[in-house]
Parts: sequence; structure tokens; C-alpha cells
Amino acid sequence: MNRSRQIACRVAAALVAGALLGPVPAIASLAPQAHAAAQAGWEPRPATYPGTVTQTDLAIPMSDGTILRGDLVLPAGADGNAVDQRFPVIVTITAYNKSSGSIGGGLTGGSPDYLVTRGYAHLTVDARGTGSSEGEWSAFGKREDKDAGEIVEWAHSRQRPWSNGAVGMNGPSYMGIGQIFAAGAQPKGLKAIFPQVPAADVYRDVVASGGQVDVGFIPLWLGLVTGTGVIPPAVTATDPESGLGALADHLTAAATFTVPLLLDAVTGGDSAYDGTFYRDRSPARVIDKVDVPTFLVGGEFDIFQRGTPLLFENLQSRGVPVKMIIGPWDHLEGSSAADIDQAGYGSLGELQLRWFDHYVRGVADPTLDSDIAPITYYEQGSGDWTHAQQWMGDQHAESFRLTGSAAVGGGIGQLTQGPVVAGRAVVPPVAVSGLCTRSTNQWTAGIPEAALADLPCWSDNAPNDKTGVVFQTDPLTEPLRLRGPINARLYTSTTSGDGLLSVSVSDVAPDGTVTRLTGGWQTIAQRALDEDRTRYLDGQVLQPYHPFTRASKQPLGSGEIAPVDVEVFPTAALVAPGHRLRIAIQAFDVPHLAPSVPDLPGGLGVLTIHNSARYPSVLTVPGLG
Repeated sequence: MNRSRQIACRVAAALVAGALLGPVPAIASLAPQAHAAAQAGWEPRPATYPGTVTQTDLAIPMSDGTILRGDLVLPAGADGNAVDQRFPVIVTITAYNKSSGSIGGGLTGGSPDYLVTRGYAHLTVDARGTGSSEGEWSAFGKREDKDAGEIVEWAHSRQRPWSNGAVGMNGPSYMGIGQIFAAGAQPKGLKAIFPQVPAADVYRDVVASGGQVDVGFIPLWLGLVTGTGVIPPAVTATDPESGLGALADHLTAAATFTVPLLLDAVTGGDSAYDGTFYRDRSPARVIDKVDVPTFLVGGEFDIFQRGTPLLFENLQSRGVPVKMIIGPWDHLEGSSAADIDQAGYGSLGELQLRWFDHYVRGVADPTLDSDIAPITYYEQGSGDWTHAQQWMGDQHAESFRLTGSAAVGGGIGQLTQGPVVAGRAVVPPVAVSGLCTRSTNQWTAGIPEAALADLPCWSDNAPNDKTGVVFQTDPLTEPLRLRGPINARLYTSTTSGDGLLSVSVSDVAPDGTVTRLTGGWQTIAQRALDEDRTRYLDGQVLQPYHPFTRASKQPLGSGEIAPVDVEVFPTAALVAPGHRLRIAIQAFDVPHLAPSVPDLPGGLGVLTIHNSARYPSVLTVPGLG
């Protein structure tokens, strides 16, 4: 897909959703790109049928009597009629209104035609309380999770004259998360899933990264679901009672769930803290029950950058067949997977065809595992697509101590693996920090860069770094290769008892260009560490786990200095000889995060980073080689 078409599709999709609304799902066709899969042992098979035909608004009854609605796409013969045959079924469950697929590039995922013309049926279902489905939406509440398993079993049933009983699932974002919940229910007939850009722990992944509320993405996402939910259901014309009832349910949910949830979070209510509500809605809750082959797609600049690798690790550790491709993509790019062919395995359609042919249709594929590595990951810095057997396993802790002092505006401190000089750095609350960075683009799902692709701040973090303090290494004499999560342990004091440590880790080129590799965030009052759930490497904290509960909140006392572990989200990068590794620290990340209203005064305090033998502030990265 060329750049102009990508931009047009994204902007159109955003306008349909209500002007720059969050996680617009896949907008690219599943059709192959110019070149086919490169594996010597496998070639994509041609279409079996000349066309497709769609049946709309099929009634799918749930066990509580609620009727969900689905659109079914079937192979069609030369006469344009559905082929009278049973097929394996691919299911997608969306919250973005299946009827919007014809508008703005497709809010419900890529076109199913590539798979359908090769002998699959494809069923897209509006989640409870969205689109044409009855009920009230509650964003992956337990009833919706139960629905996911019941939808699969409905498609599996021999009562469907078009189903042979074998079911797979696909789709990005919300549809990817739904696949994890469906598989966790272990429904009859489910053979394999293909989730793109799914979450693991929704609180830490996206709702409140580091403990502050995500005001950049979450309101837009809630608006997207609500906006597409109040479109009058198409089924109203043929079933007025169901259609009007569904619309009434959707409006009720907006008033009783969506708006109160958002207001509760920003005003410091229970929704601002982790707890049962978020655990119930996190795929991590059910991932131990997922036992079907799973193909994951993620992005290094995706809103679920943190979560997708965690899902992979769980599945692989339990022996579930799993593969993962992570590219240099934001949420929209990862959802569309328009550039996934650059990983070397073919287009999205070809990858799904191969996965489903083997695991859903039962076709032998003896070279699948030798052709496609368990992990394929784009490495920043080198621009190479790298391969690994495990996400974590070959790494060792590379620790760089902060040394000397740093000052806002250009007084740069050092990162060192040698002797340390005591110093400190004062971080003022600059409320525009983060405003034009990769973080801005990431946490608005990639729409800003699509619309304003030429802004230099997307690729050079140097201007933003001047709003905080910076520590960096001397030019490296040996390459530094890393893959995985990163930790910044910063000994901090604050004039207000609280505040945000917004950290970016970057590669500084010899010409001074600062490439932001990844970022992390942590509210100081929520610094408590759950050591049992924290990941360590060579005895060093690598991926901290903070409880983020109301009870774990502990503001710093006046003059108190405490270590704060900042979870920096995982990445893969090569920092080449002659380049520098940099950490920059700010007190805001706008428009991504903001303190809740009661915590706002604490967010305006002046922070001080301390480094010395007594206060060993350190950046720890997972080195390779």
C-alpha cells in the first residue's frame, strides 16, 4: 500500500469514527502484496472460487436470550450464488460496528475475500451492545467473554449448513483481544487464532501506563465504540423490535457505563486504580487456558507494545504452538499489517492462509516451523528483521549508572559503566513535554503521523529532550544490541510528594539526531514494588511490577529520597559504534498521560534525580551477545 493511500485510509477511518478516534482496526485488504511468501517449502494456493456473497444480520442467540448479529461471507460460484457446501469458519468479533466496514477503509478489519475465495466462510459479529447486537456494552466484561465462546460454538454447530465444524479467529485490536478471551473459554470447534496487536494487562498496557490516566487514547477509544454504537442498526429495517431495542441498549450503556467510567477515572475514583475491574478485562486473566495455536502480530510503537510479548511468553512456556512478528508499527499500522510482508513471510492474507490451512483445515505443512521463526522482530538501528527462539533467554543485564549532574535545556549528564561522580538533576514540571514525539503518535494510535508525516519531531526527539534532563554514554566503541523490557531505577525526591517520571530511551547519532527507541512512565507515589511479580536479570530489576492500588499509594515525605523503578516498555535495537545511548527524564508526557484531578497538585511538583554511591540511579537494558 503506498503512503498516500495509507494516509487517506487512516484519515477517512478516523473521520468516520468521530474525528481522530483511537484504535481504528485493520484497514488494509488481506490480498497479497507485489511479492509472495518467500519460503521455499510453501507457496500460497490460488483462489478456489471466483467470488463471495454476504448474508447480513444473522441472529445469534446467547444463553441469556440476548440476540447478537453477524454478517456471513461465503464462497460464491460463477453465477454469484453461495456455494452449497460446508466450509471451515473464520470468526471475528468487533465492537466497531460490522456495518461500518464499507466506510472509510473498513473499521471492522481487512476484507475477508482472500480467505473466503480459498474455501473459508467468514463470520463477523457485533459484540454485545455494539453495532446491530442487542445488550449493553461493558468492554470485555465477563458476560461478553462468555459470548465469545458461545459465538464460536454457534459457528461450530452442524446446524449451520455452511459450517464444517472447524473454526479459526482473526482480527486486530479489540478483535484480537476477543480472540484471547474466546480461546480461554475453550469452546468446541476452535482450532487456531491470529490476534493482531492484542493486550495482556489492560491497566498497565494502556489505561494508566505508570499509574497516570491515559487521557490521549482512552477517551478517543470510548468515543469510537460509542459513536459507532449509536449508528441506527441496519437490522431495524427487517426486525424493528430487535433493531430499536439494540439502539436503546447502546444509548443506555453510554450513559451508565462509558461516561461514568471515564469520569470516575479522571476524578480519582476506583477506576483510576488497578483492581478486579481491569483484571477481569485483561487477557492475562485467561491466557493460561488458551491452548490453540496462536499467531501474534505486534508493533514496537503500538499501544500494546508491552502486552503482546507477555502473551507470547506464556503460550510458549506451556508448549502451545505460537509465533510472533513485531514490526516498526504503531497501532494503525499493526492493525492493518500492510507492511508485514517486509518480515519475509508474505502478506497478511498469505500468513493467515498458511496458519489456518494447517491448523484449521488440517493440511500438512512440514516446513512451517523451519520457515517461520518463533519470533521475528524488527531491530531499530540496524533496520534488520531478526529472529529468535525465545523472547527472553539469551540476554544479560547491561547497567549504565547515571553520573554527574544534568540541567534542563542542554546540561547533559553521563551514563557510565565506570566510576561515578555524585550529582543531581532538577526536573521542572514542563506541561508541554512529549507534545510532538513518537509517544504522541503512539498513544493516539498513529493518526497524527499519518496526517502530518513530515514533522521532524516524529523522528528526532532532541527538541523534546530539552524540556527535561538528559544522561548519555560516550560514543560507543562496541555495538550494543538489546531486546526486551528495560528498567530505569531513579532515586528521586519531589517538592509535592508525587509526580510523574516520564522516561525515554534513545539512540543519539553522531550528527546529533535523537531517535526515541522506547519509553516508560511511573508515578512516584505508586513506586511500591511487588517483588514476586517483578522480572529480574542477573540480579537487576528489568521489568518492575507495581500494584497501582489505592492502598499502595505512598507520597514521598519532605526531603525524602527513594528509588523509583520505571518500567520502560520493551523494544529491540542496535546502538552502533559511534552512537550514544541516552535516557531523558521529564515530568509530563502530553497528550498521553495526566494525573487524576485529586493528584493534579502532586503532578506540579519539582523533581530531583539523585545519583551517587548512596543513590545509585541506573538504567538497565537486556543486552544480547
